[in-house]
Amino acid sequence: MIKQITENIWQLYFKEFSSCVYVIKNPEPILIDTGSKEAKNELLADLKTLHIEPEDVKSIILTHNHYDHNENINLFANAKIYSFANLNELKKDFPDFKVIETPGHSRDSIAILYDDVLFSGDTIFDKQHHYIGRTDLPESNPKDMKTSLEKLKTLNYKHLCAGHLV
Repeated sequence: MIKQITENIWQLYFKEFSSCVYVIKNPEPILIDTGSKEAKNELLADLKTLHIEPEDVKSIILTHNHYDHNENINLFANAKIYSFANLNELKKDFPDFKVIETPGHSRDSIAILYDDVLFSGDTIFDKQHHYIGRTDLPESNPKDMKTSLEKLKTLNYKHLCAGHLV
């Protein structure tokens, strides 16, 4: 299913378990996360609805390295993958994106502020109700999550684009 967030940003969410996938047309499509294998067919169908073929995608930004966010990267053979592992390249290649390290849910979590849109991955799901990502996983750290949430509180944004719908 597709929800338009702004003039050039769409949220893709699925019936099958997966993270949300975000499409930014800038002007080439950039994906924020790629979802789980279970959502592969829905992802491809939604992209087709937006007139995007997998080969059109040249950049994918992963908010963290969990399977429900990255299992479909193999569908995008022409895409460069950006993540915590190559933050400096991400910052250099996308100077309009403010990249924020947000460990807590995972050690490699990042959030991205683009214009008035915050892509929060699994750090925060709902600003009003304070739903946050899990911190009971082996690589999670509740203390780091608290610090990351404090960072995000200082940001000014209009749209929260979380890794999952609450």
